[in-house]
Amino acid sequence: MLVKVCGITSLADAVAAADAGATAVGFNFYRKSPRFVEAADWIRDFTGALKVGVFVNESAERVAEIVERCGLDVAQLHGSSAAPVGTRVWLARSVEEARVGNPEAWLIDAPAGELYGGTGRTYDWRRVRGVGGRVVLAGGLDASNVAGAIEAAGPWGVDACSRLESSPGKKDHGKVAAFVRAALMVKA
Repeated sequence: MLVKVCGITSLADAVAAADAGATAVGFNFYRKSPRFVEAADWIRDFTGALKVGVFVNESAERVAEIVERCGLDVAQLHGSSAAPVGTRVWLARSVEEARVGNPEAWLIDAPAGELYGGTGRTYDWRRVRGVGGRVVLAGGLDASNVAGAIEAAGPWGVDACSRLESSPGKKDHGKVAAFVRAALMVKA
């Protein structure tokens, strides 16, 4: 089970997520997000988990530039972002959107409007069953509901962000550890 903690804005939060057992961490490069982070050397230097860059409506050139600068493993593309050649891609869509394309994985989230995720809103996770390929389930997940979400949707991975925070962009390390533990305890 892939367990991603998204909206990481500091090295301390990235290390805490990895130490808790998260297999992936997400860095948000969307300027309108309260979890926006600049491309920085500390991201490149972090090696504790799969590094996922979150992009919204970006050109392939800009995505490629940040992937290279930060040493990202995966580009998670929202909106009309374009995939650079040779980059691993997860396409992010709401549960209502058509699934067109052939990414490494789909990140399926609740409808979020202009924020493109990170709202903490849940939805009927059973609706994700039947989506072809690997699915990373997002949308209002935390330690209290991730087991039920996994059982309902049968995803390849799970992704949490806002419900693991003490304030936007600041992770609560206890909540992160509890989420990761709860996700990893579910028998696939």
